[in-house]
Amino acid sequence: MKSRRLQIIWKMQDTLDAWNKYLKHNDHKNKIIQQMKCAHFRSQMHELSEAFKSIWCFAKWVKIESQLSKKLSQFLSLKQSNINHMTMTFKKKIKILQEKFFFSSSQANVNDIAESFISLTISFNSRITEDEVKQIIRWVKADKATNASDISNRMLQASLAELISVLTSLFNACIIHKYHLKQFKKTQTIVLCKSKKSDYIDSKMYWLIALLNIMSKALKSIMIKRLSDIVETHCMLSNAQMKVRCKRFVILMLNLLIN
Repeated sequence: MKSRRLQIIWKMQDTLDAWNKYLKHNDHKNKIIQQMKCAHFRSQMHELSEAFKSIWCFAKWVKIESQLSKKLSQFLSLKQSNINHMTMTFKKKIKILQEKFFFSSSQANVNDIAESFISLTISFNSRITEDEVKQIIRWVKADKATNASDISNRMLQASLAELISVLTSLFNACIIHKYHLKQFKKTQTIVLCKSKKSDYIDSKMYWLIALLNIMSKALKSIMIKRLSDIVETHCMLSNAQMKVRCKRFVILMLNLLIN
């Protein structure tokens, strides 16, 4: 909880001192977790070595099972929500998941919304600095899942001193030429089953996650932060707007409701 509080304070203050306090406590927490994992592993190995039968089962697993390649997990048979017919083939299962997650959305009717135009001229420096890139890459968790490129944020953080100038030049080139690289657009979509469900033959028991390119996420985070700063600086949103805004807490929401 203290690590979470320090992270919130760092995001609010955005100072080097707050960042160092959060980083120091987070490293201390990770060391404690690692020590507890090691202690748990050693206790398991001790219990395993005490039992006569267990030690031979473990030796057999090390000799045979651990050397084998991992077996591919079998996808369960699926059924559509409105049809009781079960599908057994892989292609039909894929089709059911496509219909479930990639359905065609209907166009929203905006005829009742009056047209509006804001005559506001905003001037800002469009060039991305190295400090912005450093802050975003350090802010993202090191072991976030990667896409097919296998470039992790931990690798970027470890080699940030060597890559910072290259990444900054690349991001600035994307903005100047108004071009988003094809490699940045590639995503890897993975189907995961929802936890603690009794039956997984229904397609409703699954959900998707999209794994994006790490560098694409960094560029996107920089642009989102810049747009948020512009919107907040020029008061372009209503004071009652809560979602997707920084420093909007429950206390402020309650004050707006009461007053």
